[in-house]
Amino acid sequence: MEARSLVWFVSDVHLGLRSADPAEREARFVAFLKGIPRDSLALYLLGDIWDFWYEYRDVVPREGARVVAELVSLMDAGVQVFFFPGNHDQWCFSFFESLGMKRCTQPMLVEMGGKSFCLGHGDGLGGGSFSYRFLNCLFSSRFVQWLFSLLHPWLAYRLGNGWSGSKREAHDAYHFKGESEPLYRFALEQSSQVHVDYFVFGHFHDAVDMSLPSGARLVVLEDWIRGGTPHAVFDSATGAFSVFPAAS
Repeated sequence: MEARSLVWFVSDVHLGLRSADPAEREARFVAFLKGIPRDSLALYLLGDIWDFWYEYRDVVPREGARVVAELVSLMDAGVQVFFFPGNHDQWCFSFFESLGMKRCTQPMLVEMGGKSFCLGHGDGLGGGSFSYRFLNCLFSSRFVQWLFSLLHPWLAYRLGNGWSGSKREAHDAYHFKGESEPLYRFALEQSSQVHVDYFVFGHFHDAVDMSLPSGARLVVLEDWIRGGTPHAVFDSATGAFSVFPAAS
C-alpha cells in the first residue's frame, strides 16, 4: 500500500455569506471536498470557512451541513483534517474537535516531506490596526461570548450573519500591499529566525505568491466568493507545491 502524500490547503470559503450565490458556493466547495483523493494525507482549513460561526453547547449553525458531512467522510477515510479559526469563525469551541478535526493556533510550523511550512489564517500577524485589535480582543472575550450565548439562536445567527454581511458590502475588494504588508514583514522576520520553505495563509481575499530573500515563498490563498476552487496542494513524496489559481 502506497504511503499517503497529498496535503491540501484551503481558506475563506465564507459559507453562509449572503453574497453572489451562497448555495452555489457551498455546492462548489462540497464538490471540491468530494474530489480530494481519499488516500490523501491531510487537509488544512486556514480559517473563515464559515462567514459566521457561533456554537452553543447543544446548537451549531445549519449552514454548511453538507460540508461537515464531507469533512467527516474524509476523516473516516483516514485523511487528517486541521482547522485554524479565522476572524469570521473564531467562535468555535468543541464541535469540530468532537468530529475528529484538530484545532490549530497560528502561526504554526509544520514539517512535511522534508519541507517546513508556516501556516495560519493570517489576520493580525505582523500587527494590525487599532480597530482590528480592539475587535479581536472584544470577540476573544469569554464574557462577550457568554453574553452572546444568552441570545436565542434564531436571533443570534441573524445578527451575526447580518453584521458580517454588512461589513463585507462596506469594503471594496482588498489588494495585498506587497512588501509593505504587515504579513510580509512577519514572514520576513520569521524566515530570518527559523528555516521556512512555505508561508501559507488566507484572510486577504487576494491571490499572492511572493519570494522572500531567504528563498521561502509567501502564499496567500484567494477567497471562494468570486468563483473557482482556490487552493494549494503539496505532494510530500515529491516535494511539489502548487497553488490554484496561480497569482498574476
